Amino acid sequence: DRYSRIYLAIDGVLSAVLCIFDPVRKEAVQVIDALRKLGLTTICMMTGDSERTAASVAAQLGLDHYQAEVLPEDKVNYVKEQRAAGHKVIMIGDGINDSPALSEADVGVAIGSGAAITREIADITISADDLMELVVLRRLSRALMQRIHNDYRFNSMLIGLGVAGVIAPSSSAILHNSSTMVVGVKSMTNLLQETE
Repeated sequence: DRYSRIYLAIDGVLSAVLCIFDPVRKEAVQVIDALRKLGLTTICMMTGDSERTAASVAAQLGLDHYQAEVLPEDKVNYVKEQRAAGHKVIMIGDGINDSPALSEADVGVAIGSGAAITREIADITISADDLMELVVLRRLSRALMQRIHNDYRFNSMLIGLGVAGVIAPSSSAILHNSSTMVVGVKSMTNLLQETE
């Protein structure tokens, strides 16, 4: 049962039960699968919805873990616990109640259509039109870090060769400056093409 219920009473008598259904986005399962392939190990949902609704959505999405009926401080505490256990935490949210946990996470990602304070606090804001932007974001971050590590290793090797006297200091300086120019030009290329 994926419905959240609101009970309406008039003069102390139950008069109506409103069933609210918030459908899962069509790309959600594909996004979660893609993020797992890109190295995310545990995907958790924290929601203020009822246990029944949260369990249904978690099963539909194949999540590793979920917490239902949580308050903003519960989200913050969960993020703190995961970080204390040595995990890197990426928190994605769109509501005001997500803001404290977004600021506590290693990386806070806000959904663009969400609350203004959430976008202000988050490290990154993505468009809400397509959750696949999370996958693009992950691919970009991995490609950028790989590029930085490669460039650092190459320049460190040139400096090391100069310091060790394997190549003359003038040759080391020319090679280092030339490599810096090459790195600068290479940095203008499309990172996503390198990951395909």
